Amino acid sequence: MGCIICGNEEILISKNLGVCYNCIIKEEPKAIERSMILRRKDRNKYNLPLKPPHESNGVTCNWCQNNCKVLNNISFCGLVKNKNGKLKRFAGSRYGLLKWYYDPLPTNCVADWVCPAGSECGYPKYSVSQGPEYGYYNLAVFYCSCTFDCLFCQNYQYKQYLNLKQELISFKELASKVNDKVICICYFGGDPSSQAIHSILTSKYAIKEAKKNNRILRICWETNGSSNPKIIEKMAEIAIESGGIIKFDLKCFNENLNKVLCGVSNKQTYQNFKFLGEKFDERPEVPLIIASTLLVPGYIDIEEVDKISKFIANINPNIPYRLLGFYPHHLLNDLPRTSLSHSQRCLKIAKKNGLKNVSIGNIHLLSKLSYENPTKF
Repeated sequence: MGCIICGNEEILISKNLGVCYNCIIKEEPKAIERSMILRRKDRNKYNLPLKPPHESNGVTCNWCQNNCKVLNNISFCGLVKNKNGKLKRFAGSRYGLLKWYYDPLPTNCVADWVCPAGSECGYPKYSVSQGPEYGYYNLAVFYCSCTFDCLFCQNYQYKQYLNLKQELISFKELASKVNDKVICICYFGGDPSSQAIHSILTSKYAIKEAKKNNRILRICWETNGSSNPKIIEKMAEIAIESGGIIKFDLKCFNENLNKVLCGVSNKQTYQNFKFLGEKFDERPEVPLIIASTLLVPGYIDIEEVDKISKFIANINPNIPYRLLGFYPHHLLNDLPRTSLSHSQRCLKIAKKNGLKNVSIGNIHLLSKLSYENPTKF
């Protein structure tokens, strides 16, 4: 089966999606339409709107870039509705919809090679040991909502929890899970963007308690970066103070590709990344931010990595960048795993563009089988 727009049968595409990278980049309206057809059934299954609502006479939520204007519908993240002309949040501020667990350190973190938990950086101010922090734990907080809707989502089960609207947990109760062996908190999901206030309140309370006992407690976020800039600024203040890292998923560079693969724009992500990237040298002991990109075969190859890495290098070439292996999942489950050669050429182009700290993650997922399309690089 070839691309339903151009008919090309010699390039790798997802049969589920049916459109190729080149046609998406050319801003073909059919590519957007096709992606909507693919995700409609999934969004309906979980009672989520297909697009961020912008209803006339609705009330605007400004917590993230989607700026949902809600009247009769619910927000794109599924947490906000209009009640008597005012926004009512099911979760996200004092109470969070989430799952949490203790993750032994050093853990499989996207930033593990530059994080105090798994490397030598940050000791003794932000780390308990000069090397991997064996014997300690990360409080892993999985938020059950998201401001994107990625066709390749690796944690799409968050929608099940979101749909069930299970019991909420207050920020104080979550902070109380930090015991003497917990030395970092990492918020991920889903994505923390739609519940960022809850993560900020939790962090402030937990840090206050840790200081009473003179204990290290780093605060990290793994996010698509779509939060309101004022919220991002608060997150940065907490991360800088505690020795934590904000890990940005730079999924695509091209905005149209992001709309097709992730459902919404990525403009705010790049604006927020630039804002924090310019603060990178304020804390040299531990990187304030890192970037990561999932190498989705046929769609996220060196054309995208070339542009992403140039963007990062122009801000600060010392910002760490991790290239992640893809595993067939969710609505793009018909694609192959990322190949070793795919990741290696992306690594090469990122370094060529001036980035000084690039690594390949999820190496165990990489395939040795070749599927690559012809490329000009």
